[in-house]
Amino acid sequence: MFFSFSWIMGTSESTILDSNPIDSFFQGLVGACGISVLCHLMRIYNVIQTCSDSETEAESKHRPFSASNLLRGNWITFLQFWFLTVILSLVGSRVSSLIVLEFSLRAVSAWVSAGLDAKGRGLALLLTQCQFSLGCGLTCTLDFLHQGALHSSFSLFLSAVLSWAIANASHSVWSHVAKLYRLHSRERYCGKCITLLATGHTILASVQRVVVLAFAVATVASTATVYDHFLSQKDALKFWIPLTLCYTMLVVYIQEDQQRQTGKEVLLHTVLLRLGALLVLMLTVGHWSDVLHVLITFLGEAVCLLPSQDLLKAALKTQA
Repeated sequence: MFFSFSWIMGTSESTILDSNPIDSFFQGLVGACGISVLCHLMRIYNVIQTCSDSETEAESKHRPFSASNLLRGNWITFLQFWFLTVILSLVGSRVSSLIVLEFSLRAVSAWVSAGLDAKGRGLALLLTQCQFSLGCGLTCTLDFLHQGALHSSFSLFLSAVLSWAIANASHSVWSHVAKLYRLHSRERYCGKCITLLATGHTILASVQRVVVLAFAVATVASTATVYDHFLSQKDALKFWIPLTLCYTMLVVYIQEDQQRQTGKEVLLHTVLLRLGALLVLMLTVGHWSDVLHVLITFLGEAVCLLPSQDLLKAALKTQA
């Protein structure tokens, strides 16, 4: 019953994994590394901003962002990273492409309705929310670029190795900053901390430019993927045009509601609402595997947002 439109459009059911498991694993690993680097850089930026503030030590104890509370155990970071790797490996390119296009639409809507000023008002919140979408963007871009390649597995392996090295470097810097930046920024005898003291205020803007570039490339790959899998069938536009318009109106409504009310509960409600709408969309025009992949994305968003409460608090305080 739910899949009658899919049958009318002549689509067929697919397997749970779009590509071979090795390629999917490498793609998921690259996506998880991208999310890890994003979170580490944002935490480094927030620690630098906290330390550079002109508040007294007594006042700074009440700030929502404390480096001593942020340096989690290695085993928690380890579990989160590999959970994301597995989840991103399981989510297919079709659903990943839709998530990328949905977040791009949300980002444009946020930019038009509220704007992102030079001080980063709203920017940190948007970057925090984009974690899982960024991972999906990296995986669907790699899938698009390596379609039909003769040595795709070896190329994806090299990409995974490079991403792993970058993620390890960012984690090393974050560990150093969380433990020693307050002391070293005052004493000024650590070259790494002196460099961050001089250039740390530009981290958020640099992260924004890289994320925008990543989503720009991912949007091109996602558009091509959505066209190949959903829009190339006969009479597909008859179903997709009204559904796309309804989904666009829902995204705009969610964005306006988020501007009126800020809080962790509102953000979680927003995730459930937009992924629920995507689930209904896949029940209407997708395969059974797409429905399963959307359900997996609920877990992916939770794995990204629940351990990022410190980033959400800092972003909401900046936005207030």
